[in-house]
Amino acid sequence: MDEELHVLAVDDNLIDLTTAENGLRALEYLGLGNPQQTESLTTNSVMKVNLIITDYCMPGMTGFELLKIVKQESSNLKEVPVVILSSENIPTRINKCLASGAQMFMQKPLKLSDVEKLKGHVLNCRS
Repeated sequence: MDEELHVLAVDDNLIDLTTAENGLRALEYLGLGNPQQTESLTTNSVMKVNLIITDYCMPGMTGFELLKIVKQESSNLKEVPVVILSSENIPTRINKCLASGAQMFMQKPLKLSDVEKLKGHVLNCRS
């Protein structure tokens, strides 16, 4: 039987919202949040994720800050691919995210070709 694929999507826009409404909540889901807050989550609710897709601009914690925590502070999650989304095309921001370990940087709104690229990464996560 194939292992299930778990993707954590993080976005503060309610229209785009899938799982976590901000970076701090994402850290809680991943078991990396404030220990007092994380204790309130059951062991089953701490996610094992294969891919993280996060918006760049969010209140409280940017997608870049989330990326840095996942890549630098968590040995368990360091290998999980992180895809950053943004509605702004700022080359320095894109380069900074890629240099810090982001697998991809995609501009919103997503195009079909972007989804096809993302699908390729998701399939690679399963192998």
